[in-house]
Amino acid sequence: MRALFPATFDPVTNGHMDILCRTASVCDSVVVGVFENERGDTLFTADERLALLETAVAHLPNVEARIYSGLTVDFARQIEASVLVRGLRAVSDFEYEFALSAMNRRLHPDIDTMFFLSAPEHAFVSSSLIREIGALGRSVEPFVPPNVAAAVGAKFAVHPERR
Repeated sequence: MRALFPATFDPVTNGHMDILCRTASVCDSVVVGVFENERGDTLFTADERLALLETAVAHLPNVEARIYSGLTVDFARQIEASVLVRGLRAVSDFEYEFALSAMNRRLHPDIDTMFFLSAPEHAFVSSSLIREIGALGRSVEPFVPPNVAAAVGAKFAVHPERR
């Protein structure tokens, strides 16, 4: 089974990585879809996010990362993925993800959605919180892969004494 794990990944977090590793253990191949936000209101460009992900997933032989735009289910069909992977951190995520899953199923009935519950230690982590912590001068090292922590630190010139 080929899975697509789509998100903006601005930036990728340890929560994303946990879900990705678990997906890689149950699927033959996984494509990490880096959504290219045409509004351009991301901290990292699509190419930067792709590079950060490629480094973070290098240890997973059945995982590859690609940039995409447009409807996720259209990209899933293009890469011949039979399942979309989504993470659920809290009950509030469920309502949005349920509606999204239903719409995707309506658009492409042959593509299903698989949900992974966030590990408790990652349930509070989000990319937007990572960006905010970095912007306020603190290290994000405990919450993201090492290469991502360095990149966020470089974007915001995090001072070592504020770690």
